[in-house]
Amino acid sequence: MKKIAALIGIFLLVVSCSPENDEPNVNYELVPIQNVIIGDELYFGDENIITIQYSRPTTCHGFNGFVYEKDDFTRTIGVQNYVVENADCQAVTGEVIEKDFVFQPTATGMYTFKFWQGKDASGNNIFLELQREVIIQ
Repeated sequence: MKKIAALIGIFLLVVSCSPENDEPNVNYELVPIQNVIIGDELYFGDENIITIQYSRPTTCHGFNGFVYEKDDFTRTIGVQNYVVENADCQAVTGEVIEKDFVFQPTATGMYTFKFWQGKDASGNNIFLELQREVIIQ
């Protein structure tokens, strides 16, 4: 009887420690921005819409938001995608996705926008840099 109880205990221990995670693994990565639609002037106190265009590499990529950094009058913006790993992913070609980024300036003046477009052959970041003046309307 003690042997049966010990075997049942070992069985329960093994079963309870077995990984049964059916959830897909998800990673996050930046995808290059292809184009930006932005006004010639931006307005202080307003929500200025910047339309960002990009393509997702596979069907396993999905929009997860923007990576946004502020440094004085410089704004660096990237598109972050989630990527479902170990799934049946298909390459996507010719699809352009548009997402609106809301920019609400904190001061008037000349702003530099740096939109992440990927990396060059040496691994250095490439940016589309645009300057726009923020004025009072």
